[in-house]
Amino acid sequence: MLPITVDVARVRVVLVGNGAAARRRLVLLDRAGATCLEVYGSAPSPELAAAAGIRLRRRLPRAGEISRAQLIFLAGVGGAVAARLRQVADSAGVLLNIEDDIRSSDFHSPAVVRRGDLTVAISTAGRSPAVAAAIGRQIDASIDREWSARLDRAAALRSRWRDAGYDRARVARLTTSWLDRQARITL
Repeated sequence: MLPITVDVARVRVVLVGNGAAARRRLVLLDRAGATCLEVYGSAPSPELAAAAGIRLRRRLPRAGEISRAQLIFLAGVGGAVAARLRQVADSAGVLLNIEDDIRSSDFHSPAVVRRGDLTVAISTAGRSPAVAAAIGRQIDASIDREWSARLDRAAALRSRWRDAGYDRARVARLTTSWLDRQARITL
C-alpha cells in the first residue's frame, strides 16, 4: 500500500449504500471536505437520506455516472451488485473501495485524527480497522487542539521565509527550531 492524501474537494466522489455503513462513510467524506459528492441508495435509511439531502439519488448509479467519478465507495453493498459496480469501475479506470473487502478494493481509507488541516492517518493496510481505530484514539488523546493553530502559524512563517528568499534547507531549519519551542507531542 502507498499512503496518499486525496483532496476530495477536487475530485468527483460517488458513495453507494443504504444503511449505517454508508452514513458513517458520508460523515467521513463530509468532514474531509467532499464537495462533488453523489450518494446512491436504492433503499436508504432515513438517517442516510437526511444526511445526504439533495445529493441522494434513490437508485444505483448508472455506468455513465460511475465512469465520471474518480473515487467510488461501496458501503454495505455486497454480492452481485458490488461485483457489477466493480466491473463497471474497472472498465472506466475508476478507483473503487468496497468497505470491509480489501482484496476487492483499489484503495482503503485509514483511521484519521484531525486538527484543522493537520491530518494524521493510521493504516493497517486494511487488515484490522479496529487496530487502526484504537491507535487513532491514542493519538487523538495525545495531540492537543492547539496544533491546528500551530500549523497555521508555521505555514505563515514558512511563507514569510520563502518570500524573503530563504532556500528550502534554511526554511526547514527555521521551522524545526520554531516547532522545538512549541508544545511537544507525547505518545
